[in-house]
Amino acid sequence: MGSTILLIGSYAFEAYYWLILISIFGSWFPQFQTSKIGGWVYKLVEPYLSLFRRFIPPLGPIDFSPIIALFVYRYLGGFAMEGLRLSLNTIGI
Repeated sequence: MGSTILLIGSYAFEAYYWLILISIFGSWFPQFQTSKIGGWVYKLVEPYLSLFRRFIPPLGPIDFSPIIALFVYRYLGGFAMEGLRLSLNTIGI
C-alpha cells in the first residue's frame, strides 16, 4: 500500500514537472498559449510560476523565473517525497 502511494506521488510530481517544461517550451510559440492544450497547461502551471515572476524580473526578452522555478520544484519535491516515504514508514503502511 505504501509503495503504491509513493508511486502515485512520484508520478504526480513528474507529471507536473513535465507540464512546467511544456509551458516553458510552449512560451516560445505564441499559438501554443491560444490552443486548447496550451490554455490548459497554462492554467495549471501559471500559479506556481507567478510566485517566481514576482521576485525575478525578466532580463529584456528573457525570463529566467521558470528555470529557477524548475530547480526549486525539483529540490523541494525531493524533500516532499522523502517526507512522504518517512511518514508512511512511521505509520506502518
